Amino acid sequence: MAQSTPSVTIAATLEADAPSETALEITVGPAAALPRGSIVRLYGLPPLAALSAGHSIAPGAWAIPVAALPNLKVMLPGAVSGKSQIKVTIVSSDGAILAEARSTLIVLPKVTPPPVAAPSVGSQTLPAGARSQPAAQAVPAQTPPPPVNTMSAAERDHAMRLVKRGDEQLADGGIAQARLFYERAAEAGLAQGAMALASTYDPAELGRLGVVGIQPDRSVAARWYERARLLGATEAAQRLQRLGAR
Repeated sequence: MAQSTPSVTIAATLEADAPSETALEITVGPAAALPRGSIVRLYGLPPLAALSAGHSIAPGAWAIPVAALPNLKVMLPGAVSGKSQIKVTIVSSDGAILAEARSTLIVLPKVTPPPVAAPSVGSQTLPAGARSQPAAQAVPAQTPPPPVNTMSAAERDHAMRLVKRGDEQLADGGIAQARLFYERAAEAGLAQGAMALASTYDPAELGRLGVVGIQPDRSVAARWYERARLLGATEAAQRLQRLGAR
């Protein structure tokens, strides 16, 4: 009886919108042919993209447990677009490549529809005998209310897990990937996510974390600290003051 050999398959072309979470269907097998400790490595992702499982081993490269493949997703921020050449390999515990497959990831940018012009009231023709009505008084634009944290317990737990994933990526030096997880948590309404994201742009916090080679951005840091403050983070006001934003 011939011994089976490992194989890995992925669609030749993958299309995704940005921003989005898109299923990344990678199949390996057969199970009996995979040596104990085998993992999947994926190369060629856009630098700002992240996966829902595994960990970053280099810019655009990830190591993924075989057990995580059925639910694997690629998370793409709005800044990503274009084509990327993807390579997927099965690697044994001693580093030997057992099989590989290739694909092209096509990321379509978000399309913003053009604004619809409001009809001009002044140019309308009044029917005969109708009396002209005074124009309605313009209503001044309202300042949007601050975000209200209405997260359910399940939503909060999910957001906290995103922050934890971001912390793991940051500890491994993957600051771009960490920012993606933090931003998702912040957009979900978690103050800790906004604080963590702001810290990755704050020059003082980057220095405290010992991060080198990353350009700080005070304006972006201030924007996310303000978001964190509105979500209830008491430390955010102090950070804003330190940045000179308040």
